[in-house]
Amino acid sequence: MGLFDTLAKQAIGSLLGGAGNSNPQGDLLSGLLSQAGGLSGLMDKFNQAGLKDAFSSWVGTGENQAVRPDQLQQALGSDAIAGLASKVGLDVKTVLPLLSQFLPQIIDKLTPNGAVDNSNPSADQLQNVVASVMKGGLSSLFSGKA
Repeated sequence: MGLFDTLAKQAIGSLLGGAGNSNPQGDLLSGLLSQAGGLSGLMDKFNQAGLKDAFSSWVGTGENQAVRPDQLQQALGSDAIAGLASKVGLDVKTVLPLLSQFLPQIIDKLTPNGAVDNSNPSADQLQNVVASVMKGGLSSLFSGKA
């Protein structure tokens, strides 16, 4: 793995609260879910932003629909995105593309049965899912494949 890949993996891990974070209670993904009211609340935010089909595709067992960074910002809110960016020391223009790339995969893996069975996954579940997504998704990020 090259230096760029290593740095990108660290940035993504910090952003999403992946494995290796020494404070799982402070995971940003966990914070994002808490702020939204769990997966169900997050789904409501996407529904209200007109992105019901995209979020449903992430939960469902079929192919995940893509979401653009601006759509993600609309669904989550500018303040939430700015807060995430601030916590990891990145700007919003860096955070949004990372979230738009990885959030669909994370939601997909948190809902393996095609339904929101557990709206509030534990920190361990979140770390395992993020680690799995990062392991498989980092190479796709740099190769241009989804």
